[in-house]
Amino acid sequence: MAVKLLTIGEFARASRLSPKALRLYDELGLLPPAQVDEWSGYRYYAASQLEVARLIGWLRRVGMPLAAIKEVAVLSPAEAADRVTAFLRVAEADFAERRELAEFLISYLSGRDTVMSATAITTTGAPAPVPLILRYAAASDPGLVRERNQDVAYADSGLLAVADGCGPAGERFAATVVDALRQFNSAAAGPAAPAPAELLNGMSDAVAAAVAAASATDAGDSVADSASTLTAMFWAGSRLAFVHIGDSRAYLLRDGGLFQITHDDSVVQSMIDAGRLTPEEAVSHPQRSLLLKALDATAATLPEAKLRDAQAGDRYLLCSDGLTSAVPVAAIRETLSDVALSPENVVARLIEAANAAGGPDNIACAVADVIPAA
Repeated sequence: MAVKLLTIGEFARASRLSPKALRLYDELGLLPPAQVDEWSGYRYYAASQLEVARLIGWLRRVGMPLAAIKEVAVLSPAEAADRVTAFLRVAEADFAERRELAEFLISYLSGRDTVMSATAITTTGAPAPVPLILRYAAASDPGLVRERNQDVAYADSGLLAVADGCGPAGERFAATVVDALRQFNSAAAGPAAPAPAELLNGMSDAVAAAVAAASATDAGDSVADSASTLTAMFWAGSRLAFVHIGDSRAYLLRDGGLFQITHDDSVVQSMIDAGRLTPEEAVSHPQRSLLLKALDATAATLPEAKLRDAQAGDRYLLCSDGLTSAVPVAAIRETLSDVALSPENVVARLIEAANAAGGPDNIACAVADVIPAA
């Protein structure tokens, strides 16, 4: 007995998804139709697909990215529940960080307070947090195609940073910016964690000074055609301050879920955001290396800065696009998820994977595990 199939219109009404969304999910391989008419190209769906379609709709409503939904949709219900729980925890942490900064700004702008201490954002009566530290590693590699290595990766107990230089003076831009953050980290280190505003402002000031220094020391005109991305993470107790500009990325592995916590300042990402391009199409798009924002001699744009709370068991990855353009995110997550691997092992394996994929660009990786202090 033939199974009755639903037209795309019927399936859209039953699943409460629009036909446009269904076509997009088909293109992404997220929800392919049960049958496609070979002459008209019209899509037909089976009633058994409604449960998956509704799950996708619910996950979209909670704000989960399509790439993550694609992974969740094929999991067992128990595994999917764990992944949604992990996503919820990260989303709650993101909201808490924005709320803390908003409360600081409200207090500061209304004149009720001109300084916010690091302890002012701790809930009254809450137990003292367990001291946390970082276990870290970083490395850069020229890859197999480029003659020069313009990527810089750095890691110590208080700072992770990755910068990807481009242009004639790209190496100096990247190295100067990371060195400025190293100096800021040394100056800010101490028994008392900096206040949130001081932390973010200090990092932004350090980057601005580094850009000025890189521009001022240039012997010719090469600096005008040079720039650098930057993704950096400053550690203060159990809090993290991030600065980010360009298409180098930061990922968080928490409770089994991998989350990209930076947003690419690139042409293809803007096209993805506008719905004009899918993530799969972006991988091979001819403009995939074009940036909308970067650090350059004009100092017209400084990095985005934000705070996050860390948890024991978190694993962070900062990397240049030499990794993400060569190695699928699923493979990166598999390597990061291997808890038997130290940060040094993870960095080495990720660079090895990028080179095994052809090593078309320089590669920079910095990895940190958040662990309880001994």
